[in-house]
Amino acid sequence: MGVFEPIIANPLAIRIIPNVDLDFARVLGLNEKHKSVGLITADNDDALYVSIDDATKKADVEVVYAHSFYAGAKHSSGKYSGEIIALLAGPTPSEVSAGLDAAVQYLTKSALWYSANQDKSVAFFPHVVSQSGTYLSKICNIPLGSPIAYLVAPPLEGLFALDIVLKTAAVRIVSYTAPPSETNYMGVILTGDQSACSTAASTFSRAVIDVVNNPIKY
Repeated sequence: MGVFEPIIANPLAIRIIPNVDLDFARVLGLNEKHKSVGLITADNDDALYVSIDDATKKADVEVVYAHSFYAGAKHSSGKYSGEIIALLAGPTPSEVSAGLDAAVQYLTKSALWYSANQDKSVAFFPHVVSQSGTYLSKICNIPLGSPIAYLVAPPLEGLFALDIVLKTAAVRIVSYTAPPSETNYMGVILTGDQSACSTAASTFSRAVIDVVNNPIKY
């Protein structure tokens, strides 16, 4: 183990409702196209947020609900609750299944957190999405297919790193989560061209590591 060791997220529970009840559909705000719903929980919220966004690019699905749970996966309401629940809606069970497959694939292969120290007591998420899907595009009010840097870290590390990023890379803030969030982290989504977003992620990583290596320095 060591600095920048990947931390892989895991899906915890998945189900498909092939033909959602009409009253439930009304509460969820589904349109007539959305006949089927997929439910998924995972042990990492931000990893699943980018994964369900990727699902919208791989299948005819829409994210109709996604929310983090309070206090994080280690304090969840049950064994399979984790840190987040998300709902994908689509016209058929097969499309929803394809969306869930895409989300799980991205979650376990691409949406990687990293440890900032030997004992994994500090973790951060310096993630780049080359083209935003419908979910993150809507959340961030940016054009579909925009490059983004999705950056998350503990409060002080993340805020310190964000300022350095904004002074280093040609990016702008399109979504900001001030600490404390539901899981007590900070988070920010930045947009710019692909190169700028990559620079933002690498700069963010170095700044977080700097704080972890020498936490009291002023």
